[in-house]
Amino acid sequence: MATALSLTLTGAVVGAGLSDDGPSSGIGLAADKDGAPAQGGPDVSHIYGGGGKGGHTSAERAYRDLLDHSRDAKILTAAHRGQWRDAPENSLPAIRAAFQHGAEIAEIDIQLTKDGVPVLMHDTTVDRTTNGSGRVADLTLAQVKGLRLKEGLGGSQAAVTDEQVPTLEEAMTLVKDRGLVNLDKGWPFREEIWDVLAETDTVRNGIYKSSAPVAEVNGFLATHRGAVYMHMINDDNLAHVTEFGDDQPVAYEVNFGSIADAVARKPFLDSLARHSRVWSNTMWNGLADRMTDEASLIDPLRGWEGLVRGFHTSIFQTDDVEKLEAWLRTGEGDPVPHGSVRVQAEDFLPGEGIGYHDNDTANAGGLRMRPGEGVDLSDADGNVRVSWMRGGEWLSYEVTVPRTGTYAVSARVSSPYSPAGTYTLSFDGGAESDRVAVRNTTSHNKQVLQPSGVTRHLTAGRHTVRVNLPADAYQNWNLDYLQFEPVRH
Repeated sequence: MATALSLTLTGAVVGAGLSDDGPSSGIGLAADKDGAPAQGGPDVSHIYGGGGKGGHTSAERAYRDLLDHSRDAKILTAAHRGQWRDAPENSLPAIRAAFQHGAEIAEIDIQLTKDGVPVLMHDTTVDRTTNGSGRVADLTLAQVKGLRLKEGLGGSQAAVTDEQVPTLEEAMTLVKDRGLVNLDKGWPFREEIWDVLAETDTVRNGIYKSSAPVAEVNGFLATHRGAVYMHMINDDNLAHVTEFGDDQPVAYEVNFGSIADAVARKPFLDSLARHSRVWSNTMWNGLADRMTDEASLIDPLRGWEGLVRGFHTSIFQTDDVEKLEAWLRTGEGDPVPHGSVRVQAEDFLPGEGIGYHDNDTANAGGLRMRPGEGVDLSDADGNVRVSWMRGGEWLSYEVTVPRTGTYAVSARVSSPYSPAGTYTLSFDGGAESDRVAVRNTTSHNKQVLQPSGVTRHLTAGRHTVRVNLPADAYQNWNLDYLQFEPVRH
């Protein structure tokens, strides 16, 4: 059985993680490559979870923390497909940014090229995330390397970057001293992945994952010394936990569409957390019921905090690394900056032709929050927003600013299109601002706060702000909220 997994040898496991026995130690002892000195002491700044273990590098600390199943273990952050908000998903810059922003784990996806080389790619084709097309399995490494990745989560209208598709070898060389990686979709290629981990001396940086039969998993682990393994469970394979016996995986990825599922019940999770980490996915609805990143930004008890308190979550896979890391430190989801004002898109003033104008009378968003009004309200994984934005429509809002001064306006928006849309702002019935372009966020459901470039001097008190959608501009975007931040001089 692999050394990282034995329930009865926990003390020896941690010791094994710091030695050079086995095929590869996997955790370097050099200073952090990001330029910051490695810190040996625990981080006591978090209010959720413990401070964490010491170590010579960030990767060593992350490995030690992963093996810590105590009640006060540090809560770990896994960046979904890397920090794709800063760089293309599954790219080397996205992996680097994930660790720079506080994640201990970068989740990456593995596919195998025609000539048997593991590369980072979520889909079985390169269509969505690159400027090419075709199945990864039908393309040679040279052909894959000739492609260029698209921004963010990709899509047909995402901009093409200069970044190439990384090989797993390139990714593991990058992460060696920085942290761990979750090798998603890699179980069918586990032998090819193992060869890369062994060659790059990163066996303990890579976390294998599958929902395969327990006998298959144990067969692999028995012959691959030091492999780190996490198992995926839901109601369909709940019995796997018992089948592992005393040699339990280092973590379980627990997926449930409803809190009524057997896998989400407290007695089961109480037992699981005594010997393994509990990994929760909060990227969208249905992975941990409706406890999502977006719900957490509104109220952490609806997501991250609720999962820690009620479901023993000690590893989060997230699309909002920076926000989750801030929550671990402060307990706040998406706080309004000091002195600023935030207005939710669904809080528009009432009355067709008075508070808003929508081109049709039906709510195409399907969210019945304001019955009888035609504005298209929808839910995006816990986030309520105005959707189906179309030319000629407008929305007005009441905004009360706390102090007289100049305020800069930003809008939290989403759209997979280029161009996504255009809007103008007017204040208290005055002239419209210059047009503001909504930029592609590479997803309908992934919102980004975008500065408008519009500033206004506002006196303390109540004002009316109108968002106008020019009729001659393409419009297909979603609005979460407007934010008014004081300009500091």
